[in-house]
Amino acid sequence: MKRHVEFLSTLYVAWGAIFALVAVAGFALAGGAFAIAESTGPVRFSSEMAARLTGVTITIVALIALVWAVLHIIVGRQLKKLRPSARLMTLGLALGNLILFPFGTALGGYALWALLKDEGRRLFEP
Repeated sequence: MKRHVEFLSTLYVAWGAIFALVAVAGFALAGGAFAIAESTGPVRFSSEMAARLTGVTITIVALIALVWAVLHIIVGRQLKKLRPSARLMTLGLALGNLILFPFGTALGGYALWALLKDEGRRLFEP
């Protein structure tokens, strides 16, 4: 079961890296939306408010993705050290991952399976 927990740790770090890329792309898109809102060139856009609203919305989504990424990377690294608190945090993130179909669902299901089995639970006992 230790192999499964180590593999799960690697998957959590990779999942966090993917969400970090999503956050970077989101910030780039938000920057583009804000640039459109501030455009004063010869071709003026008539929907500055819509561009600002789009920029704010994408920024909020990118911030959520960044927080999700950091949490997964931190928890993934702590899980490899077999810390009991990392097991609980991993289970909490697994529940959140279940709604992120299809890859998050698979990752969340795998985490629940690996960490809730008796063998997996015993790895984290002092």
